[in-house]
Amino acid sequence: MLHRHATAACTAALAAVGALVLTGLPAAAASPAPPTGPSAAAELGADRPSAEVLRAMQRDLGLTREQAAQRLINEAEAGAVAGRLRASLGTRFAGAWLRGATSATLTVATTYAADVPAIKAAGAQAEVVRYGLAELEAAKAKLDKAAVTTKTVDAPVRYVDVRTNTVVLEATEQAAADALLTATGLDRPLVRVRTTAERPRLLAYDIRGGDAFHITTSRCSVGFSVLAGTQQGFATAGHCGKEGDATAGFNKVAQGSFKASEFPGRDMAWVATNDDWTATPYVKGEGERNVEVTGSTEALVGASICRSGSTTGWHCGTVEQHDTSVTYPQGTVTGMTRTTVCAEAGDSGGAYVSGSQAQGVTSGGSGNCTSGGTTFYQPINPILQAYGLTLKTTASEAGEVGKAGGAWATGKVYAAGHQVMYDGVAYRCIQAHQAQPGRHPAAVPALWQRV
Repeated sequence: MLHRHATAACTAALAAVGALVLTGLPAAAASPAPPTGPSAAAELGADRPSAEVLRAMQRDLGLTREQAAQRLINEAEAGAVAGRLRASLGTRFAGAWLRGATSATLTVATTYAADVPAIKAAGAQAEVVRYGLAELEAAKAKLDKAAVTTKTVDAPVRYVDVRTNTVVLEATEQAAADALLTATGLDRPLVRVRTTAERPRLLAYDIRGGDAFHITTSRCSVGFSVLAGTQQGFATAGHCGKEGDATAGFNKVAQGSFKASEFPGRDMAWVATNDDWTATPYVKGEGERNVEVTGSTEALVGASICRSGSTTGWHCGTVEQHDTSVTYPQGTVTGMTRTTVCAEAGDSGGAYVSGSQAQGVTSGGSGNCTSGGTTFYQPINPILQAYGLTLKTTASEAGEVGKAGGAWATGKVYAAGHQVMYDGVAYRCIQAHQAQPGRHPAAVPALWQRV
């Protein structure tokens, strides 16, 4: 935790699962239907990136401006395709990830070889693996449960690695990994131990200026502007402060106080600000320029991501793994996302964005922005859901509820697989996000699939 002082490939939608003639075998995914309507990139604003995002991607990912722009488009399209494939494959789905300088290659894994034609027809590469994503997630949950009663300071990081179809346990000592594995009784081939000298920690200091907010003698970074009804505020990391702690802004002017905070367990919090402060739908980018936030659609593994913090400013990297558990000396947190973005002391709580989509707030990590490092962020959607917050975006302010008889509504956080009714029609969410005004299920096929 950093608390201180192409082509738009992959646009096809999957059709309904067809019946399989061979009795006793699961139905393979059917061939995809032809693409219709606007592209996912257009729906999510990925085709209109800010100059700040493009410049940072050029610098940190070694891309040209054209490559950076194409990468954002490819990532938006691939996210929609992966979401539809996940819905179609069900328990056979084993994860999805991106490769290449422009994220031009989407790979979708399945536990059933008969799904390969449908995956390829949707524009993705197929990989047949042993374990489904649900099975890997269940195994990681056992490790997390065992970590509560077993010493994990020397085995601090756990995550599902969809690219290797394993649960990875990072440890500084093999004995620590063995102890945790013994406590779970997990099948050893399912878990891969990775020995490392890195030890995630809270990067805490006392004073520094810049894009910051202050809590007594310490400093953190603002994440994303949020609303709780008419109350304005911002999301940040839970380790930055406790409920009731007073805050001051970057200019040391009284700002507000922590309304809720959780750490360890999760690393989430939100600050309610006073009337002197106004929430905006922006993240501070390179050279103090504003980067707009248009939503909170979760990025795929392998996608580009950029971070803004009060110490090191604006840096980019890639998403490595979701649902990562990290044990810091101060406690264990779960549900983190692991990235290659660098960060340093004082960057805690700062914003991660992929294109214009909010992703999360900085928790902790290792390394620095001189030699490089690894960081973890608390995803934003769980923060919004836990505290009943609405992300401040450049969308219109007026809320829009589902039509008669429906349950869809703006401000709600939907996970992949959630079903709602809109205008009398059932839809299934295919990418995790918080619903925004005007982006109802019938209007955004990149986020919703008609059931």
